[in-house]
Amino acid sequence: MTSTSNPTAAQTAETARLREISFLNLAHGLDHFVLLIYPTVVIGLELIYNRPYSELIALSSTTFIAFGVFALPSGWLADRWSRRNMMAAFYFGCGVSLIAIALAPNLVALSIAMFMLGVFAAIYHPVGTAMLIEAAGANGRAMGRTLAFNGVCGNLGVSLAAGVSGALAYWVHWRMAFFAPAFVLLASGALYVWMTPDDRHSIKKRVSKPAVPLTPKVIAMLFGLLLLIALSSGVVFNILTIALPKMVDEGMTKDYSLVMIGSIATMVLICGAIAQLVIGRLVEKFSAPNLFVAVTGLGFFGNLWATYATGAPQMVALAIAIAAIYAQVTVNDIILARYTADAWRGRVYAVRFFSLFISAGLSIAMIALLHKSGGFGLVLGANSVVALALFLATLVLVALIFGIEQRHAAAQPAE
Repeated sequence: MTSTSNPTAAQTAETARLREISFLNLAHGLDHFVLLIYPTVVIGLELIYNRPYSELIALSSTTFIAFGVFALPSGWLADRWSRRNMMAAFYFGCGVSLIAIALAPNLVALSIAMFMLGVFAAIYHPVGTAMLIEAAGANGRAMGRTLAFNGVCGNLGVSLAAGVSGALAYWVHWRMAFFAPAFVLLASGALYVWMTPDDRHSIKKRVSKPAVPLTPKVIAMLFGLLLLIALSSGVVFNILTIALPKMVDEGMTKDYSLVMIGSIATMVLICGAIAQLVIGRLVEKFSAPNLFVAVTGLGFFGNLWATYATGAPQMVALAIAIAAIYAQVTVNDIILARYTADAWRGRVYAVRFFSLFISAGLSIAMIALLHKSGGFGLVLGANSVVALALFLATLVLVALIFGIEQRHAAAQPAE
């Protein structure tokens, strides 16, 4: 009797699937959380190290460069070795790196520890996204909601990072902002290894053909556009999330404590979580490519408005921009999943996230240079230009996708 006809076996398989998705959701939230601890805590470190914000924030470039570069070997290792074991390395590696950051005796050691954090944090997106799509079913109706909720978990990690890190740094000590999540990661990693079976035996069983076959020329065009979109959306995403606490600090008309700044930043970022819940339902009713165009256009509007606004209106504009950049991630993942096979999806997502996150180094350089030259008005103005490029690239991509789908529909045998 097969597992599909055995109620007990089917129930066990479903429980294992939901447990895996739960761990992946937790990992996504922790991944984004740990990356944004330092950009919040750094506001209080200006007095401790007697260094300007532009110099201290530049130290975090080691984290984000590693976060992008090491996505490539992470995806390759996951497809060739074990996705489950790579996720275990994510949990334990990030936890140990955070402890090293908290105990760093000087800025050199601090930057090295932050680099190692980037190395292990790089594992999640290419590996976790491939695992999530496999668990949800690449062509299943639940994929939109599954990806959207996973995106919400990542967004909550981003949102809570500013508020929780600011509170721990203010009420306890800045080092505790790193110690506390380190404990959560190490404990979660131990549970993950205990409750999740090894997957190395299943590598050869993965599907090696995408849902929609493509010619080499179309593949080059499609993935070239997706890489351009990944780079531009990465710049927009990283500038908004990395600089948001300082934008709040300078953009509001009153002086606020680090706790209040972190809380306001958290409220702005929660709009991204709401947007992903909404987009997860919308993809079930509307075309993913059309939604892609809509959200990238909205993102350009939000960035442009934030460039010229101040105070509360600027916070509203930033909330719109952040909601749009998070919503496009879910739609982007759905589109990419349709044109990639499960057997090499980890490597494809590795290339995508390499392009997406390697732009963080560029984003930090832009923040440091442009903020020093003209404040956040100049930073947001430049971000608006990149958001416009993202919107235009999306228009071209959607036109290409419509052509692909029309040819694929015509090639299908009539029923």
